[in-house]
Amino acid sequence: MTTTTATSPVPNALDPDQQARVRTARITGLLYLGLGVTGVLGFLVIRSQLFVAGDAAATLANLQAHPVLTRAGVALEMGVVITQTLTALWFYRLFRGVSPFAAGALAVFGLMNAVAQTGSAAFLAAAAGVAADPATAIAGDAAGSVQLFSTIAEHFWSAGTPFFGLWLLPMGHLILTSGWLPAPLGWLLLVGGAGYLLSAFVATLVPEAETVAGLLTAPATVGELWTLGYLIAVGVRRAPAAR
Repeated sequence: MTTTTATSPVPNALDPDQQARVRTARITGLLYLGLGVTGVLGFLVIRSQLFVAGDAAATLANLQAHPVLTRAGVALEMGVVITQTLTALWFYRLFRGVSPFAAGALAVFGLMNAVAQTGSAAFLAAAAGVAADPATAIAGDAAGSVQLFSTIAEHFWSAGTPFFGLWLLPMGHLILTSGWLPAPLGWLLLVGGAGYLLSAFVATLVPEAETVAGLLTAPATVGELWTLGYLIAVGVRRAPAAR
């Protein structure tokens, strides 16, 4: 005699849609982490070791003395472009069902920032090329050419700052609307996005106010670290929080 035992549903089990959403969220978080790592290493670490503001000869000497580090800087810059692009697309994939317009805005702003970083990468590669072969310098001035290219690359980063602030605004809105991540995080990203936008104008209009511009971006930094950490560790909530 054969007996059949009814199978009880697993408590708190995720349905297929929830599983897919959590998987997408975690991939998004990992891509966001990759963006942060490549940005910090390339822009804050390597650039500061190679490029000397106001001293073209020292910059050229650094690039020629450290060719591997120079190429690594260019590679990391390209890594920023790739991870920024993929992060923007995966955020759209995660939130498109919540609000196609807001998710599309997030993706567009992220992709515009990637375009700015592409320009930066191109001019860094040009600076590295002149350092490796001074004969390619403009008017035979290798030091001046390297300094010019590196300065333009830095300005591309500055030009991308507004888009980096802009993409945090729909991100915060989508977090608040979906209820998939903590509401305080959504508000923090909205404040951080506004601060980033304001910092871009402060840095341009009042260059000597570097400390103020840096403080204005602090909420965004905290919000981004919280976002990527939550996406990687949790994904999204099993059920949206009540709003």
